[in-house]
Amino acid sequence: MNKDIIEKISIDLNIRVQQTEAVLKLLEEGSTIPFIARYRKEVTGSLDEVAIRKIEEVYKYQVNLLERKDDVIRLISEKGLMTPDLEKQIMMATKLVEIEDLYRPFKEKKKTKATDAIAKGLEPLAKLILSLPKIGNLDLLTKPYINNEVKNKEEAIEGAKYIIAEMVSDNALYRKWIRNFTINTGSIVSTIKAKSVDDNKVYEMYYDYKENVKQIKAHRTLAINRGEKEKILSIKINVDEDKVYNYLYYKILTRESFAGDIIKEAINDSYKRLIAPSIEREIRSELTSEAEEVAIDNFGKNLEKLLLTPPMKDKKVLALDPAYRTGCKLAVLDNTGKPLTIKVIYPHEPRNDYENAKKTVLELIDKYQVDIIAIGNGTASRESETFIADTIKEASKTVEYIIVSEAGASVYSASPLAIDEFPELHVEERSAISIGRRLQDPLAELVKIDPQSIGVGLYQHDVSNKRLTETLDFVVSKAVNQVGVNINTASAFLLKYVSGLSKKTIDKIINYRNEKGKILSRKEIKTKKIFSDKVFEQAIGFLRITDGINKLDMTDIHPESYSIAEKILKDFGKSSDDIGTEDLIVKLASLDINEYARLNNIDLYTLEDIIKSFIKPLRDPRDEMAKPLLRNDILHLEDLKVGMKLQGTVRNVAPFGAFIDIGLKNDGLVHISRLSDKYVKYPTDVVNVGDIVDCYVYEINQEKNKVSLSLLEVN
Repeated sequence: MNKDIIEKISIDLNIRVQQTEAVLKLLEEGSTIPFIARYRKEVTGSLDEVAIRKIEEVYKYQVNLLERKDDVIRLISEKGLMTPDLEKQIMMATKLVEIEDLYRPFKEKKKTKATDAIAKGLEPLAKLILSLPKIGNLDLLTKPYINNEVKNKEEAIEGAKYIIAEMVSDNALYRKWIRNFTINTGSIVSTIKAKSVDDNKVYEMYYDYKENVKQIKAHRTLAINRGEKEKILSIKINVDEDKVYNYLYYKILTRESFAGDIIKEAINDSYKRLIAPSIEREIRSELTSEAEEVAIDNFGKNLEKLLLTPPMKDKKVLALDPAYRTGCKLAVLDNTGKPLTIKVIYPHEPRNDYENAKKTVLELIDKYQVDIIAIGNGTASRESETFIADTIKEASKTVEYIIVSEAGASVYSASPLAIDEFPELHVEERSAISIGRRLQDPLAELVKIDPQSIGVGLYQHDVSNKRLTETLDFVVSKAVNQVGVNINTASAFLLKYVSGLSKKTIDKIINYRNEKGKILSRKEIKTKKIFSDKVFEQAIGFLRITDGINKLDMTDIHPESYSIAEKILKDFGKSSDDIGTEDLIVKLASLDINEYARLNNIDLYTLEDIIKSFIKPLRDPRDEMAKPLLRNDILHLEDLKVGMKLQGTVRNVAPFGAFIDIGLKNDGLVHISRLSDKYVKYPTDVVNVGDIVDCYVYEINQEKNKVSLSLLEVN
């Protein structure tokens, strides 16, 4: 491990060097991020998954940067052109672009106007001109270079200018100044292309748009990129070119010379033809990269909150996948998610069989004692909501409903996994089951779907697919391991996100379950050699056995800490059978944790986690989050008035605000400026997907059937 890189990471992330070293050592040994975050807190100082991943990413980047520095130094040294000052500049570079700027003059060049001129022997002339001669004239200066290939003075000067232009372009100092000047003072300008077609006026605000490079927001960068890709917008960066030229003149034209005008022309050509287009590409690439990071991070945060939506435990659900012509598919699920019956109703156009549809729903509610109705938010969703709100008024028991996002449900329903699970059902029927299960256990159902299809991102199709996939996989893995998995019931799709498990190991678990039935203890996994020792260490704490022979196996206490857990129980006159009982909880409340840890030489992190597991053996972080908002009646746009207070569910969070479901056909938007009376840098600092919030009607647009909301009271 590189000590200099470790020190830099520690400073950048504001953590101790020992923490960085500990994380990198554990990763090097094959430990997973969830395992380190949960079971090595005493070593890392309780760094969470995000911090550990950041350390891993930054270290890899810095190692790659160092490798590139070594490569560049080697390549320049092989040409015999390395100097101590240049080597120092390369080693001090903090970005790849700075290293490439320094390497540019030494790179093997493709055929250019300058290389052609050099081949004609004009490089000495270019250097003579750049030396700013005071005595003589251009005729005398160019005469030695006129030959069969260079016909006259004009050709000689033209070739020399091309060489000078490239020399200016290759100067790392000039490039760095111009890049910084463009970033700090330049503007991104967007205009509509002639004859372009934007029927829905998606990019209307960018038809004639200008914003400082330094201030442009991530979502606007991605928007103009998409508009450019779709050939609707033209994008360029404007900067005060006169100041750039004056800077270069000042740096190069250090005294009067009869060749001054020639050099100025070469400088102008260098900037216009070589430097400006290159730097514009670099800046736009960097803006895009930064915007992608924001978009991916935003998607990741939204996805994590969605995955950790509290499950509706022990509830019988009637799921409705809405449609017009083909009818609404109904699926009744028992409290474990098992389908009990499938039906189709036609309450909407063209059949309008409203009364029979109502009768069917009421019969299902009565027969299966349905608690909640889950309505997919696709086509005919709000019409179906109106129908359900009207129907449940006549139900024999209290029933509420909720709109559930069905993003990705159709992808899952047509997948091999869904076909294997329900081979006898149609796609729409599988979709109804998925909608109901999303309410009962969002995490277990959503892991079956490609995260990019879940619909809580922004411009996800415009960002690096590799980076997005890596981030979303990390988020899903983090959520799954935080919640824990029942090893006897978990699907292969859920198991694949468990720390340390490979496809081979998952197949072993599934095969063992099929052959032997339930796994009764964590010890059984070890003795039957289902896992290797390393896999057992990394995975076992996240795999729960809820009805096994040892109650410790239902907790997130790692078997490596069982001896400590058993000693604590023994000290209180208890056994593992007492975990979760009121008597043990009362006794633990009187424990001085710090003193007990000191006397028994137990690290405080491990002791605290063990005690939390004793109090709540099936600990689930989702239990601490706001439950989904259930409804029993509908809301129309006509019911709203500016200033009205409502309650809604945050469905999506974007860099410019949050979309909230208040029961209308379209979600209302709370602009970032209306999220708080304080400055908000990122909307996720205030709200997250799944939050239940009080909001106020800020503006009503009847024509577009849209409403703007505010978290601040509206007068």
